[in-house]
Amino acid sequence: MSKPLLELKNVEAWYGESHVLHGVNMHVSEGEMICILGRNGMGKTTTLRTIMGNLRKRTGEITFAGHDLMTTPLHRVAHTGLGFVPEERGIFATLSVEENLMLPPVVAEGGMPLREIYDLFPNLEERRNSPGTKLSGGEQQMLAMARILRTGARCILLDEPTEGLAPVIIQRIGEVLVALKKRGMTVVLVEQNFRFAAQVADRFYLMDHGQMTAEFPVSELAAQMGMLNRELGV
Repeated sequence: MSKPLLELKNVEAWYGESHVLHGVNMHVSEGEMICILGRNGMGKTTTLRTIMGNLRKRTGEITFAGHDLMTTPLHRVAHTGLGFVPEERGIFATLSVEENLMLPPVVAEGGMPLREIYDLFPNLEERRNSPGTKLSGGEQQMLAMARILRTGARCILLDEPTEGLAPVIIQRIGEVLVALKKRGMTVVLVEQNFRFAAQVADRFYLMDHGQMTAEFPVSELAAQMGMLNRELGV
């Protein structure tokens, strides 16, 4: 087995005095799309924030593309090729779509040109002069993803991308993720919409109370449905 692109070993993390991750182990190969499943409050988003360094009170090992993320300063994490699309999206509401896309610096090789972004997200080209305040929730989500692709990230951490979106937009985001996977993009997805995740992910982790309690490939999905029903109510 080749060395993982992203790997977590025995990762613990705290919000202040609150111990939230309890020995998380996870590995992601280059070009793989994995999905972290779990009920609310189990540590899924916290895992992404810990990888990015937003939680500085942490122990264990986190490596990405040969970089030790435990010792990498927060402002340098993006330069390793790791990108984070938070659940709140974080676009600049007063700037136009195109201004949002042109603002992020290219921090690693392979940043996607504007033309390719618009080919991938036709909605954004149509709305390129619209301010963020005028975008729908789905368009905001597309813009948040597109901004990260502009930076040259080779691995994207994507937090709840379909939450609150219409089915037609969810389908479009799924198509974009499949297209990115074909390009060789690595994706770590946190997603409550299990049926959506089942259509795009290669492998699943189940998280419970700050630990990974199960791991299985998509080929074992049918065999795991009983367990997932018990744990998630899917």
